[in-house]
Amino acid sequence: QVQLVESGGGLVQAGDSLELSCAASGWAVYNIVMGWFRQAPGKEREFVAGIGWNDGRTVYADSVKDRFIISKKDATNSLYLQMSSLKPEDTAVYYCAADRRTNVGQSELDYASWGQGTLVTVSS
Repeated sequence: QVQLVESGGGLVQAGDSLELSCAASGWAVYNIVMGWFRQAPGKEREFVAGIGWNDGRTVYADSVKDRFIISKKDATNSLYLQMSSLKPEDTAVYYCAADRRTNVGQSELDYASWGQGTLVTVSS
């Protein structure tokens, strides 16, 4: 089972940028996909972005497209989410997820491993 540890959350103002990181350990990172999900208070967890580790193919939710960028660093088995033009509606706990597959899924059910989450709060 892969271990995932997120970091980088915090309190920012609308329009600011923030970068989240996720460190993966316990798996050889080939033939896996990794993704970011978020859960706002009182709402279900939703897909934000995902990336195939082998080919680097990325998928984004429409709500974050053109504002967020998902990336990876092979040397350190790290996943990143660069968030810009943040809005109050981006406030949520952000989770890193991983699964041993090749296609990037957009459902929670597509991911077997999860981090503990990091809180992002965007004030207006």
